[in-house]
Amino acid sequence: MARRHDPERRQRIIDAAIRVVGRSGIAGLSHRSVAAEADVPLGSTTYHFATLDELMVAALRQTNEGFAKVVAARGGLEDPRTDLAAELAALMGEWLAGDRTGVELEYELYLAALRRPALRPVAAEWCEGVAEHLSRRTDPVTARALVALMDGICLQVLLTGTPYDEEYAREVLARVVPRR
Repeated sequence: MARRHDPERRQRIIDAAIRVVGRSGIAGLSHRSVAAEADVPLGSTTYHFATLDELMVAALRQTNEGFAKVVAARGGLEDPRTDLAAELAALMGEWLAGDRTGVELEYELYLAALRRPALRPVAAEWCEGVAEHLSRRTDPVTARALVALMDGICLQVLLTGTPYDEEYAREVLARVVPRR
């Protein structure tokens, strides 16, 4: 039997894994659930991703791109004349606006790194990437502190279900940003 050429299959599997985690959480993720969601044979998931950790790494890497796109789209972070705290608060507001499923999914995969060491390098890449981006506007230590603070604010909003308060975020971030 000839094998059907399906160059998009790997990507469909990653997308399916993201949907499964979004709907059922990490606990609902299995090769079987992803194969069913992607409408591919079970063997395809294990062919492309021998372990669930490999699949979760690919899913986390892809979800990390969501925040990176929001950061890249906001040119104000590059402009030294803009208020960095206000720009970061607006960035978080944009990211948390509307349907939070994607943000929740990203954090669920990000926090899965606590129990799954294979995910830690990808979670660290996200932190380092954002800190590196912020280091263009401030020193590396302050950049890392801003990333930690932004993480904390986002987690509080997600965990408490309270609306995002951009003015509060701006004020708190401004306390970390060095005065010029």
